[in-house]
Amino acid sequence: MTEQSELAARIAACRICRDCPKEKAPLPHEPRPVAVLSETARVLIAGQAPGLRVHETGIPFNDRSGDRLRDWMGIDRAAFYDSARFAILPMGFCFPGYDKNGSDLPPRRECAPQWREQTMAAMPQVELVLAIGMYAQKWHMGKASRKTLTETVRNWRASYFANAAPRILPLPHPSWRNTAWLKRNPWFEEEVLPELKAAVRLYGG
Repeated sequence: MTEQSELAARIAACRICRDCPKEKAPLPHEPRPVAVLSETARVLIAGQAPGLRVHETGIPFNDRSGDRLRDWMGIDRAAFYDSARFAILPMGFCFPGYDKNGSDLPPRRECAPQWREQTMAAMPQVELVLAIGMYAQKWHMGKASRKTLTETVRNWRASYFANAAPRILPLPHPSWRNTAWLKRNPWFEEEVLPELKAAVRLYGG
């Protein structure tokens, strides 16, 4: 068994958010960690946490958000789910549940401290990180992330060209709830998406 497969097995068996919670309450349902590690992928898709449909199917970005993300990247489902080309690691591996307004809760606080450094160390070949949402941006970009997601994404050049490897490209979440954000920020489609597609062709080919 390879290092990645051993790590993937330990992640799949993880129940820390239910059994040893750092939040006020344990995860209210059976955990189902969703993570795709790879020995060869040069692109890491670093999201927030699975939604309900992903939790039910066990397939990352298996929803409308995933459709939009694949469109942004310029690839189809077959390419997206080719683990030889793309690793997929949300900041929280399990669906966190909903808040009182029916929106997804943030990634559980137990997950990243337990797993993030291990998973990144197990994939030294990664050359491009797509940091989707503020939680991924704060972890992967550190002080280079700004106070707001809009500021961080607008200043994408500073992070993308700062590091030779891995390069980090900050993105908003592709949720359809962010359609209004996209309309308010047309520069994202004009400036960032062409660079994203080019980077995916370069590193994910």
